[in-house]
Amino acid sequence: MTAIAISAPGGPEVLVPEQRPVPQPGPGEVLIRVAAAGVNRPDVLQRMGFYPPPPGASDLPGLEIAGTVVAVGPGGDPELLGQAMCALVAGGGYAEFCVAPVGSCLPVPAGFSMAEAAALPETVFTVWHNLFERGYVAEGETVLVHGGTSGIGTTAIGLCRLFDIKVIVTCGSAAKCEAARALGADLAVDYSSEDYVGAVKGFTGGAGVNVVLDMVGGDYVSRNLECLADDGRHVTIAFQRGAKVEIDIAQVMRRRLTLTGSTLRARSAEFKALLADEIHRTLWPRLADGAWKPTMDQAFALTDAVAAHARMQAGAHVGKIVLTI
Repeated sequence: MTAIAISAPGGPEVLVPEQRPVPQPGPGEVLIRVAAAGVNRPDVLQRMGFYPPPPGASDLPGLEIAGTVVAVGPGGDPELLGQAMCALVAGGGYAEFCVAPVGSCLPVPAGFSMAEAAALPETVFTVWHNLFERGYVAEGETVLVHGGTSGIGTTAIGLCRLFDIKVIVTCGSAAKCEAARALGADLAVDYSSEDYVGAVKGFTGGAGVNVVLDMVGGDYVSRNLECLADDGRHVTIAFQRGAKVEIDIAQVMRRRLTLTGSTLRARSAEFKALLADEIHRTLWPRLADGAWKPTMDQAFALTDAVAAHARMQAGAHVGKIVLTI
């Protein structure tokens, strides 16, 4: 099979096509003929040498795929053969074939293309777990999401609208703010020209937001805490501006704030299966009804992975970038 490997840590040019043996599914796994694979920020970090795959995972990048099940592991359900599935994987998505745990597979929703389905698992699993489970956001509350036009940001906007949650986002330009508002953000703040803390306080009448979903870290964290309402929850999923932060712990105590966070890739197959089951029961019926689709930026051929990564790093994209086969 053709796969895209990382020849050495570096820029997009280190992504090179290789011929690899087709992987074989083990117990509890299926083999999927990949039709499309999502491109995500963790793929870029892995390519740069900053995010190695967990033990036992493929060295190939790619954390989400969609395609057709062509083989099942020993003891597997033969009825899965031929089914259209999207899947969260710990690596190996940039290839014509990929092994996926059965528990992390979900049926391609009715009316979704393979490219749209491939854009779901990584961002939906991440947003669902961190915003709805760790941040336990509820109907009628307000959230602040940084990176409003990223895959995570556009997914957060979509899911918040589905569940009657107000969403404020930050973006790096006026054009991106306009795009975020068009997708349904209640407020979009251009952080390059406006103080988002003041904007949040103004929008909420000084009350603050109930949850912050943060992928920036560094000096943003103390400012995020200023945006939180009493009993607010701060959920960290990345730290582009650094992992070291300084906060006023007295404010955390006085206002009963919660600071939490998570990473998804290294979690157990059992955890991901439970998460997939909840998403399937709660969200998938809404997708089948046409209530929401992921925001798609651009599709590239698998062998154009270099161009796909260059687009992601340039930061011009709005929504999801995918590779197609």
